[in-house]
Amino acid sequence: MNRYKLVILILPILISAQSDLYPVEDYYGGGIGYSPMYMILDSIPGASKLKQVGVNPDNFNSPFVIHGGEGFTQISGRWRLGGYAGIGTSRISNALSVILAVETNGLEGIQDTDSTEIYTGIFVPTIEAKFTFMISAVTLEYVVPIFRDLEIASGAMFGLGRTIISIDQNTGTPRWDASFSNNFGQVLNDTLVYAIDTTGTTSQAAIDALQGAYLPPLASNAGMTNLSGTFFNFQPYVAVKWQITDRVGLRLSIGYNKGVIRAGQWKLNDRFQISDSPESSLSGLSFRTMIYFGL
Repeated sequence: MNRYKLVILILPILISAQSDLYPVEDYYGGGIGYSPMYMILDSIPGASKLKQVGVNPDNFNSPFVIHGGEGFTQISGRWRLGGYAGIGTSRISNALSVILAVETNGLEGIQDTDSTEIYTGIFVPTIEAKFTFMISAVTLEYVVPIFRDLEIASGAMFGLGRTIISIDQNTGTPRWDASFSNNFGQVLNDTLVYAIDTTGTTSQAAIDALQGAYLPPLASNAGMTNLSGTFFNFQPYVAVKWQITDRVGLRLSIGYNKGVIRAGQWKLNDRFQISDSPESSLSGLSFRTMIYFGL
């Protein structure tokens, strides 16, 4: 009998304690804060081509870090709406050794029978490649409270992504004035003066050969190439949110990012469509951490 009395006396205390642990009604609130995203990409677009340029794409940061900001607000019941925007950059570089080669055997390419010698000068080419990932997206999730200060949410991030691959090739020491030189010649009164090499031909024959043809750039000690692509980005995820104090909390999420740049959608220097560019995927496991301020 005494045991039953003890249970009856303890039961109200347990119910009262449970009301502190579990929310009894839906609430409205929100938060905003710094939210870096760590992404383990399955591959970098154009990785095999970067090796041909002279850099190793395996040296890009992994996980790739996107520095961003995130905000959220409760919209109805347990549904939460938010937004995320961020940008991340990783650089790799290489200084190439040089072999001077002279074609002597008439065969295409350089063979052992051709005349070669190691370049011993100091003006070796340096190659730098930069990979940039930008994202702007909306988040929508369903919240399941566990305790009053702890909850689990399942949702998705969807929006626009943009990636840029920049390749910078230089030799020698960069100079300020040379950085503003025209790669095709001298500009006088909005007119380009293009110098023609007439070695082995006549002046008129050299001019006639260029009429209606592309003008090749003249020798330069620097060159920059920008390849960019825009795509729809989708990332399902699961998140855990812990309200540390009344106005500060910690949020962790894990998901899988999926983005595809369709074939022919890459652009050169943001101007020219590259019609033969292949389809490129930007997919991989992603983690987000967030210190937020709010409810």
